[in-house]
Amino acid sequence: MIKHSELISSVEESRTMAISSLVKKLQAEGKNVLSFSAGEPDFPTPEFIKRAAIKAINENFTRYTANEGYPALINAIIKKFSKENNLEFKAENILVSDGAKHSIYNLLMAICNPGDEVIFQAPYWVSYPEMVKLAQAKSVIIEAGVEQHYKITPEQLEKAITPKSKAFIFNTPSNPTGAVYSKQEIEALAEVLKDKKIYIISDEIYEKIVFDDEEHFSIGSIDFLKDKTITVNGMSKAYAMTGWRIGYAGGRADIIKLARNLQSHSTSNAASISQAAATAALTEPSDEIPKMVSMFKERRNFIYESLNKIDGIKCPLPKGAFYVFYDVSHFYGTHVNGYKINDSSTFCNYLLTEEFVGLVPGIAFGNDKCVRMSYACSFDDLTDGLNRINRALAKLK
Repeated sequence: MIKHSELISSVEESRTMAISSLVKKLQAEGKNVLSFSAGEPDFPTPEFIKRAAIKAINENFTRYTANEGYPALINAIIKKFSKENNLEFKAENILVSDGAKHSIYNLLMAICNPGDEVIFQAPYWVSYPEMVKLAQAKSVIIEAGVEQHYKITPEQLEKAITPKSKAFIFNTPSNPTGAVYSKQEIEALAEVLKDKKIYIISDEIYEKIVFDDEEHFSIGSIDFLKDKTITVNGMSKAYAMTGWRIGYAGGRADIIKLARNLQSHSTSNAASISQAAATAALTEPSDEIPKMVSMFKERRNFIYESLNKIDGIKCPLPKGAFYVFYDVSHFYGTHVNGYKINDSSTFCNYLLTEEFVGLVPGIAFGNDKCVRMSYACSFDDLTDGLNRINRALAKLK
């Protein structure tokens, strides 16, 4: 047998995507499955954005664009970064890619050499360690559990840094926890990085989905980190455009050039029609985002209060994104009908087979004590789902 790539063979499938596929398979079989695993808004893409895409099609804007992105979109991104994030860029500092995930992958490949270390915290977004692996670098993971409200301290960051440290991936608001770092907390982490030769990749895809008067603050806007920070964002979450696949990065021209070179030989430009839609989203006035955020907050309040009424569950209050990440380790060691709950995976498998509730095991995010539940769904589904979870947990002994 001809051997396959050892590097690619070492990469695990995204567990969130795998669970979504399993849920869809069960639904196709006629099962009444409630899935709380998807990381996407349940709202439709706003009409003005869809109209811009239709206009682009009708005007035959259907050919290749420049690899780095359509000039009008790049200009819109530059203005957005300046106005909303206090980040000043030129066209040479911007790269449009096929989603924020693609942006982060391009950057890691551009920055890392074999053996370099990339620091990030756990809980982490599921793709970080696999992308670091693809860059032939090493993940250095800082633990931040429920007792810390899923936030690392400056002391933890300092301890994680070694002479091999090449990059620090920072994500706020967080997937999977919904944690939001305050400006003061970010400035304290920045002091640790001030004199270090370490790049910061700031993943800000959930920046507009924040609650309780929290304000998003971009770490790259701190003067002494501006030259070392690459800020990543995209259209998927705030604009309900997950399927359109548009992400973007802003940073040093030399790094962006390397990422552009990589993209030119892998995917080339992002879809032209999606770029036209993204340009409209970033430039035309709309009240859609505040409406979505308001609805997410109502759901957040409901699910947070409901989960914390269940004995054995510990659920911190998320301040952003649209997930709750809660500790279910109290139920480890319990069993029913010969099935034993040992970890987050067996916990999620039990809920899926017993009550057809789809959650994502916390091990996928580096914390095996917890599970992630999305509330990007209707109140009816949330109510039904919580009732099912209560029934399933009541059976455990």
